[in-house]
Amino acid sequence: MMLVLLNRIKGIKMKHYKLTRFLMATIVFLAATVSANAAEWIIDNNNSQLNFISIKKGNIAEVHQFNQLQGKLDSKGQFVLNIDLTSVDTNNTVRDERMTKYLFNVEQFATAQLMADIDLSALDAIAEGASTPLEIDAKLSLHGKDKMIKLNVIVTRLVGAKLSVVSTQPIILTVGDYALVSGVDKLMELAKLPSISHAVPVNFYLTFNLK
Repeated sequence: MMLVLLNRIKGIKMKHYKLTRFLMATIVFLAATVSANAAEWIIDNNNSQLNFISIKKGNIAEVHQFNQLQGKLDSKGQFVLNIDLTSVDTNNTVRDERMTKYLFNVEQFATAQLMADIDLSALDAIAEGASTPLEIDAKLSLHGKDKMIKLNVIVTRLVGAKLSVVSTQPIILTVGDYALVSGVDKLMELAKLPSISHAVPVNFYLTFNLK
């Protein structure tokens, strides 16, 4: 009788031990999930770049960039990228000044903004050192105009809680979609150019740090 009682007590203790371990594992898992969901990914401007190409005189292409990018991907999957248009860099100071004044009209529209909703589960599924392609529907707000565009990117999870997002093909923006035609015409007049293309290829790479 005593042996049976001891075995029952032992069984109860074992069940209690297993239940405790299960509860602890569940708590740790939930805590990790809450922590991941509460995280924000912040753009690292020093390790990011957004380029665009202007084509003049029919076949002369030049690569330009913006030096100031700010943005984040929040815990709800909302992504926003703010592009400081005053930071345009064409390797020509006079041209930079003309672009900010006559093309972008930075006194009224100093910032362009890209917004999108990102599937966080797709990011969570990327192992460290691995990559995955994503197609993203985004809204670009530029010069007082909004237009939906499609982004094709490769997302890589880097060592040290970082993400790399690289465009896999150029985004072709049309200046007429953003009321920039008169600005392009003004640039042509000032530079005495016969033509500047209204189609502008854009590409980028962005690096995010986990906050």
